[in-house]
Amino acid sequence: MPLLRIGPQLRIHYLDLNPGADKIALLLHGLGATCQSWRLQFPPLLSSGYRILVPDARGFGKSSFPGGGTSIQAMAGDIAALLQQEKVTRADVIGISMGGALALQLALDHPHWVDRLVLVNTFARLRPKRVRAWAYFVLRFFLIHTTGLPFQARLVARRIFPHPQQAHLRAELLDEILQADPNGYRATMRALARFNVGRHLNEICAPTLIISGEVDTTIPLEDQQKLASGISIVEHVVIPGAGHAVTAEKPMEFNRALMDYLARTGS
Repeated sequence: MPLLRIGPQLRIHYLDLNPGADKIALLLHGLGATCQSWRLQFPPLLSSGYRILVPDARGFGKSSFPGGGTSIQAMAGDIAALLQQEKVTRADVIGISMGGALALQLALDHPHWVDRLVLVNTFARLRPKRVRAWAYFVLRFFLIHTTGLPFQARLVARRIFPHPQQAHLRAELLDEILQADPNGYRATMRALARFNVGRHLNEICAPTLIISGEVDTTIPLEDQQKLASGISIVEHVVIPGAGHAVTAEKPMEFNRALMDYLARTGS
C-alpha cells in the first residue's frame, strides 16, 4: 500500500487503484472498518474508468495513531493531505457512517477538492432520539473504555450483521475492527460524539447523493432525512431491507444507485 507521512508519528496507508485514470473516486470507510470494506464497490468504479483512492483513517487498518485526542476536522485534514500528495484537483467523495462525517468535513473545509458527495448512512450530528439507539452508543463507549476492543468488536459485528447467512460478513468486519489501535478507536468515538456540522449544511455546494439503508439500526432513517433536508443540491435514495452496512449487505442495489448517480450527474 502507498504511504502518506504526516509528521513523525502519523502514517496514512491507502489503496491507489487504476492510477492513470482522470476521474477519481475517494472512498472513506466507517468506524472500525478499513479500506477493504469498499472492495465490493471497486469493480463497477474501475469498469467506469475511475481511479480509486481508499485510505485507512488514522488509527484504523494499517494507518498509525499518533496518540492523544483527535477530531473529525483533523482526520479530514489527513484526507486533504493525501489529495495534495497525489496532486488531485477534483474527486467524487464517497463516505459511509464515520466516513460520511469525514466527507462532510472535507466538503466544508476544502470545497475545491470535492466534485460530488455521496453520503451513506451518515449524519451531521450524532444525537439519537430513540432510547435503544442511545443505549447502544453508551454501551459501545463503556465497553471500549473497560473491557477493551475485542469484546466491543464482537458486539458491533453482531449488530451490523445479525443474520446466520451473514456469518462471513460478520467475520470479515470483526477482523477489520481488531486491526484498529484501541486508543485511536476510543479517541475517534469521542470525536464523533462532538461532531456537529448541522448549521453548516447549507454551505455545501457540491451536488450530493444520500444513500440510506431502510432498516439502519445505527443511524436512523429520520436522521438521514434531516441531513438531506439541510443540503441544497441533494438526492436521497433509500435501499429497501438494507441496514447500516448497505455496501456489503446489498451491494448490487447500492452499486446501481451509486453508478447511476455518477453517470447522470457527470460533466
